[in-house]
Amino acid sequence: MNDEQTRKTGTTTVGLIGKDFIILGADNRATAGNSIVSRNSKKIKVINDFMAITTSGSVSDAQLTKKLLSAELKIREIRNDRISTVKESAHLLANMTYGNIRRYVPGFTHFLIGGVDSKGPSLYEVFLDGSLLNVADEQGFIATGSGTPYALAVMEDYYKDTMSQEEMIKLAERAIRASLKRDSASGNGIDIVVIKKSGVEFQPRIKIE
Repeated sequence: MNDEQTRKTGTTTVGLIGKDFIILGADNRATAGNSIVSRNSKKIKVINDFMAITTSGSVSDAQLTKKLLSAELKIREIRNDRISTVKESAHLLANMTYGNIRRYVPGFTHFLIGGVDSKGPSLYEVFLDGSLLNVADEQGFIATGSGTPYALAVMEDYYKDTMSQEEMIKLAERAIRASLKRDSASGNGIDIVVIKKSGVEFQPRIKIE
C-alpha cells in the first residue's frame, strides 16, 4: 500500500509535538461517498490519562480498535504493575492494525497516537497496513486524511518546535481550516486536544458552518 493510498480517507486530522506537550486536532464531518452522514463526528478519542488517538477512515473500525486498545493497555498495566509508554502503546496499535488486515477485509483506518510520559511528548502515525512512523524522526508534525496536502502546507510554513502551547493550538486550527476550504470530506467544526503530563484536555469546539 503506497503513501498516496493511505491518505485518501475522508477527513483531516493533525498532530504536533511541543516542548512538553502534544497537540491533536480533527474536523467534525463524517462522510459516506458523496454524502455527509454526520456534522458532529468525534475523531479524537482518549485512551487513558495521558494519551489519545485521532482516527480517519472507517468509523466502526476506529470505535472497535479504540475499545480494544484501551482494554489491552489496562490489562498490561495490571499485569506489569506499570502504565505502558506511548511508544509501547503505538507499537501495540500498529500490531493490532497489521493483524486486522490479515484476518478480514480491512475497513481502512488511519491513526495518530500521541501522549506524554516519563520520556516526554511522543507522537506516532499508524498507517492502514500497520506500519509505524515516529513523527519526532520527521518534521515534528503530521496530518492524515483527504485534507492532508492543505494542512501540511500550512504547518510546513509556520511550525516551530519552540512554539508555545497557545501558538501551536492556533496553528493546528489554522491548518485544519485550510483543509476545510478545499476538501469536501472535511468540515463543520474543529476539535483540538492538548496532552500534557497533567492529562488530556479538550479545547472548546470550534464551530464552522
